[in-house]
Amino acid sequence: MIKRREFLEKAAAMFTLIFSGCIDKGDKASLIGERNIPNREAKPLTIKSKVYVIKTNSRESRIQELLKYFDFGNLSGKRVALKANYNSNDPFPASTHIDTLGALVDALNEKGANLVLAERSGMRDTKKTLVETGVWELAKKKGMEVVILDELKSSEWLRIKPEGSHWKDGFLFPRLFDDADLIVQTCCLKTHRFGGHFTMSLKNSVGMVAKYDPEDGYNYMSELHSSRYQRQMIAQINAAYEPGFIIMDGIKGFSKGGSDTGTLIEPGIIMASKDRVALDAAGVAVLRIYGTTPEVASGRIFAQEQIAMAVELGLGAASPDEMEIVPVNIEAEDICSQIIYELKK
Repeated sequence: MIKRREFLEKAAAMFTLIFSGCIDKGDKASLIGERNIPNREAKPLTIKSKVYVIKTNSRESRIQELLKYFDFGNLSGKRVALKANYNSNDPFPASTHIDTLGALVDALNEKGANLVLAERSGMRDTKKTLVETGVWELAKKKGMEVVILDELKSSEWLRIKPEGSHWKDGFLFPRLFDDADLIVQTCCLKTHRFGGHFTMSLKNSVGMVAKYDPEDGYNYMSELHSSRYQRQMIAQINAAYEPGFIIMDGIKGFSKGGSDTGTLIEPGIIMASKDRVALDAAGVAVLRIYGTTPEVASGRIFAQEQIAMAVELGLGAASPDEMEIVPVNIEAEDICSQIIYELKK
C-alpha cells in the first residue's frame, strides 16, 4: 500500500511534469500540498489516559525515568521530529530549559533515532533565539539537525483543512512533521496573556504552523490572534498530527502573565503523557492550585475552550473520569491528590 507521503510526492512530481513550460510567467502553480481532515466524533477511551508526575528539581535522570513508561519501539534509523518551546529567548519557564531538551535528545539518541528539531519563534528571529538559548550549540554537539520553519519553501508545507474549523482556508503545516516516524513535544507550564489563556502542549503546536504563506505572504498568525475563536483554532492545529509523547517541565511555571514573563511559581514537577488533552488538563489543575488568572480559574477544567475543542476533535480524554494521574515517586503523591481534586471540581 502506498504511503501518504509517497502519494503526495508522486502527485507533486506529476503536476510539475505536466505543467512545466505550459504556464505563463505571470501565473504561479502552488507547490503546497493539501490534506483535508474529516471531523471525528469523540469516542470514550477504553483505557484511561495516564499522566505521569514526578517530583524533582533534577531533569536528566528524571526524564529518563519518565520515558520508561512509553513504548515507542525500535527507533534505530527512524526519523524523530522534536518540537520544543522557543517562542522567544526568555529563560525558563518562558522557554524550554536546555537541560530538558538535552535529556530528551540523549534518550532518543541512545535508541538510535535520527533527530530533527523544528522551531518557529513568534516573538523574535528564530535562529537568533536558538543561538542565544544555547540550542544551536547543543544541536551541533549532539548531532541533531535543526530546521528553521520560517525558511521552508512552498513544497515543504502542507495546507491542512480540518472539517468545520475556524481557520478561513486552513493553515500551513510542515511536511517534516507529517513525514516523521515519531513526533515528540516538550512544553512549559504557564498562562498566556495574549488570548490563549494558557500555553502548554496544545498551544505549543502553534509554533509548528507557518506565520507567512511563502507564496502569497498571507499572515496566519494575524488571523489566529485577531479571531474571537483563537482558543478553538489552537486546538484545531492539533488535529494535524499525533505525538508519541509529551514532556511538560513544571519545575517552575507562570501562574499569571506569560508567555515570556509572568508570576513565577515552583511546583517542582515534571509531567509526561501521550495524551495532550489530559496533560493540559492536569497542567491547568496545577495552575489553579497555585492561584491563577480569572480565565484559567473559572468553570470546569474540561470547559476551557482549548480543552473542550480538543475533546470535540477526539484528540484525547473527554473528562477527568478518562484520566489517571500517576505519581512516579512518593514525593509526587501530595500534588497528584491536589490535581485530582481540581480536575473533579
